[in-house]
Amino acid sequence: MNAPHEIPHERAADTPPNLERLSLERALAALQASLPTHAVLVAEEDTRPYECDGLTMYRELPLAVVLPETEDEVVATLRICHEHRLPVVARGAGTGLSGGAMPHARGVVLSLARLNRIVELDARACTARVQPGVRNLAISDVAREHGLYYAPDPSSQIACTIGGNVAENSGGVHCLKYGLTVHNVLAVRGVTSEGEIVELGSAAPDTPGLDLLSLVIGSEGMLLVVTEVTVKLIPKPVLARVVMASFDDVEAASNAVASIIAAGIIPAGLEMMDKAATRAVEPFVKAGYDVDAEAILLAESDGTPEEVEDEIAHIEAVLKAAGATRCQVSENEAERLRFWAGRKNAFPAAGRVSPDYYCMDGTIPRSRVGEVLRAIALMEERYALRCMNVFHAGDGNLHPLILFDANQPGELERADAFGAEILELCIAMGGTITGEHGVGIEKINQMCVQFGRPELDAFASLKRCFDRAGLLNPDKLIPTPHRCAEYGAMKVHHGRVPFSDLERF
Repeated sequence: MNAPHEIPHERAADTPPNLERLSLERALAALQASLPTHAVLVAEEDTRPYECDGLTMYRELPLAVVLPETEDEVVATLRICHEHRLPVVARGAGTGLSGGAMPHARGVVLSLARLNRIVELDARACTARVQPGVRNLAISDVAREHGLYYAPDPSSQIACTIGGNVAENSGGVHCLKYGLTVHNVLAVRGVTSEGEIVELGSAAPDTPGLDLLSLVIGSEGMLLVVTEVTVKLIPKPVLARVVMASFDDVEAASNAVASIIAAGIIPAGLEMMDKAATRAVEPFVKAGYDVDAEAILLAESDGTPEEVEDEIAHIEAVLKAAGATRCQVSENEAERLRFWAGRKNAFPAAGRVSPDYYCMDGTIPRSRVGEVLRAIALMEERYALRCMNVFHAGDGNLHPLILFDANQPGELERADAFGAEILELCIAMGGTITGEHGVGIEKINQMCVQFGRPELDAFASLKRCFDRAGLLNPDKLIPTPHRCAEYGAMKVHHGRVPFSDLERF
């Protein structure tokens, strides 16, 4: 792969290089003195695996990696970093796709992977208290014996951690009915950049004061470092079945999504894949997809057998009226899981058909999915790159997968520009630049497009309320006035008119 994008980090203002080096050496010595020897990694061969998250286009070696095993060690780390003004980037499993866990060159990566205990599971209250390093799927594995499970199910749920889910407000294929992380978390315990422990939310239906819990979920580690999460568990449905519907036109499939919602049906999951996606996935997973269809929809119903039978019949009728050329209903649990396995493995399947891929994440009104897919098809021609489209159709959350080869001159840059144009198209369509992957470093320029300076200043003021020194995950999510000015000048300089293709429709 070609050299990834380099992200410049400024030295502390007016600090001579030799004095800064001495300060960093003192900070590392303090960390090594306060934590077990094996918990502080400084050698390049040890820190190199932490240079990026799932967005490999951006990389940076950290000064050090700290792997605490207790909350006290998290507190000690943050206090030392605050004293020495070291930036801190919290990290879970590193599966994030927006560069939210990309290190700071003169900072510390605080890996929470070793805080991986399920502290308590209360089957009567349908709750679980877990540490941030617990894998998403592990919660459901433990809760299964009580007939319960944790609803948010990102495609990476076998590896991603609950702490990372909280940072990004993750969703999954069942988020239409059961909600995102923010709808399934009751409380968060965390540590501020100054080392103060705070608790937000509770197991009670409501808490006094401002709703700071919702503020922290999705804040990408910029406000505090999470050390414990209390999640809701829900009863496992008696039965679940999936309808797989084929369409000979992507716009007809998009209209079918709107028809299902308009009919008053809220499926447990409602996903869409275009032909490029199904043809990449089918040889990899053998999910039973119709690879000749221009698009397929997966619509799931769950509940009692009677409820499922009635809803499946209703869904089938709506889909056929909307132009479905074929409908297939899962006959058993194994077939249902196989249908979903194809959708959840779309990302790795892209890696089988292309040396590199760039997974986007934007959200638009459901009614405009067809327009956006047509615009993306035109972008494929203009950028001379292929794109697979998979998304949470029920809530308009798009995941275009741009296929490229970083070893070919210019393709990495074209993929980057392709992705930026998709994001700005989402804004123009009345949507937003992220649904569940976060902003990180990837979409920080598009924050300048989506929000005006007053809104961005308000975001920055809110961050200062939690992190006055600005040490937690700096250079992410909230762009500076300087960055916005540079991005605006760059767009004018290059003369790009991002949405000109829309005039053709």
